[in-house]
Amino acid sequence: MRALALAGLLMAATASADDADDAALALADKTQTKVEAPSAWRTSASAALIESQPRSGDATHAQRLSVDTQYDGRFASNWRVVFADRLDLAWRGEPTYDDFINTLKEAYVSWQPQPQNIFDLGRVNLRYGVATGYNPTDFFRAGAVRSVVSVAPASLRENRLGTAIVRGQTFWASGALTALYAPKLADRPNTSPFSPDFGSTNSEQRWLFAYSQKITADFSPQFLIFGEAHDAPQFGLNLTTLLSDATVAYLEWSGGTSPSLHAEALGLPDDNAFRSRTAAGATYTAPSKLSLTVEYDYNGAALDDDGWDALRAGPASAYLQYRTFVQTRQDLPTRRSVFLAALWQDAFFLHFDISGFQRIDAVDHSRLSFIEGRYHWNHADLALQWQRNSGSPSSDFGALPQEQVWQLVATYFF
Repeated sequence: MRALALAGLLMAATASADDADDAALALADKTQTKVEAPSAWRTSASAALIESQPRSGDATHAQRLSVDTQYDGRFASNWRVVFADRLDLAWRGEPTYDDFINTLKEAYVSWQPQPQNIFDLGRVNLRYGVATGYNPTDFFRAGAVRSVVSVAPASLRENRLGTAIVRGQTFWASGALTALYAPKLADRPNTSPFSPDFGSTNSEQRWLFAYSQKITADFSPQFLIFGEAHDAPQFGLNLTTLLSDATVAYLEWSGGTSPSLHAEALGLPDDNAFRSRTAAGATYTAPSKLSLTVEYDYNGAALDDDGWDALRAGPASAYLQYRTFVQTRQDLPTRRSVFLAALWQDAFFLHFDISGFQRIDAVDHSRLSFIEGRYHWNHADLALQWQRNSGSPSSDFGALPQEQVWQLVATYFF
């Protein structure tokens, strides 16, 4: 009887434990894990202290406050809204000069009626090209930069005006096709601080077709055709391929019948001819998170060695007019240049990155050098940047008014 009673108590205890486990499991099943959905808004604010050393005179000091806001959200299952804006407020010392510029980077509506089809309407920052330092197929870059906060190519491509367009895209398993049209909306640029400035991005009717097709696992070329009112079509090609597990090679090319930059800038007689632009390079990434890039750039529409020497020896007004025109177009003023870049993530210790590049004009041997050290926290960055422009007077980089620039930039991400 005692054995039976003990067995009964054990069975009751086991049943109670099983019931408790079942209850705990049931409670766990009913408990809903709360997953934080990513916010559609992304906002950052940057404050910078700037010291510039001109080629003659004392150093000048400036301060800049920048606010960058982005929104990417859906208001229906197949409707999406994208908005991106940057406000730069600069206060300069001697001479006293305040510069307030707003850049409407993107503002468009996207409709996706089927998974493979997307239609966009509005202002879009169109960034084509696979090269690092110079992008011949970046057809919509001309006139798009309103405020230069960094000479780094990635910053110039990101912080610029978008183009007002109508775009359709279709995708399949191994490729994609894009067609877009950019109408003429204004005759000339508008320098007002808060102007949308459609005269800089939509002063002529333009169109583009882009076709990408995957041929092998690591080879997917892109072909482009670009047209602008009163000009012959321009053709483009983007290629990337793996040379090894650690090395990527790329080639970017554009070409077509066009006038030279010199003729366009100075209003000279028509000198239309077939001209090409090319950027070819490779990036190697070491196990230590160090990436090295070497790139050769060629601009067939720019001045050759003799033409560049003649322009530098001629009237200063013609030289300034040419340089201003090429800078607005974000193009190269001479035929040949070399671009070297490096990025070392977690250099020396975690969350500290070192990056830099050097652009060498192979015609007059002037150089632009840039180095940045940046430390990352969860919601903030602190960066120290150094830039140096070296070369003989009137050379590509030796003619720039600042010989050296330091920037201390603190950024907070909300």
